[in-house]
Amino acid sequence: MTCKYSEINQHDALYRVARDYPGGIEALAQRLTKTAPVMYNKLRPGIQTHHASFEETTEIIELCVQANVKDAMLPAYAFAWRLGHVMVPVPRVDNVPDEELTQNVCKTMKEFGDVASCLYQSFANDGDIDANELESFEKEFQEAIAAMCELRARVQDRAKKAEAK
Repeated sequence: MTCKYSEINQHDALYRVARDYPGGIEALAQRLTKTAPVMYNKLRPGIQTHHASFEETTEIIELCVQANVKDAMLPAYAFAWRLGHVMVPVPRVDNVPDEELTQNVCKTMKEFGDVASCLYQSFANDGDIDANELESFEKEFQEAIAAMCELRARVQDRAKKAEAK
């Protein structure tokens, strides 16, 4: 049986990225000095007897980031989204050339276009937004907000440099 995991559910997202850790959950359990069965129970959505603590969750995300696991930050994004917040990475904007700033503006507009396209497709199908369409919209919306925050940081950095001249 195949199970679809939600990217906006923090438990599903944590389980998904942990599975993608090099060597899987077994290797992750070893790094965290846990047994594999305990780690599986802590991570598997729906298990009510074991739960990953906040510290364990943070360590799992950190290990996945260090191992370059795709979407390693997804559980943190989902956690923030559940609480009605959007988590945005703080961009490094040191010495950004003009052409990168221009590319960033284009990237930001593209992300907002993706949001509009996603919404358009949802309405074009049947006029309603189902759970899958909502999840796609939420993901696109989060990417657009992140791009906008990066653009803001880059513009602020440019203004600080101009003021220092």
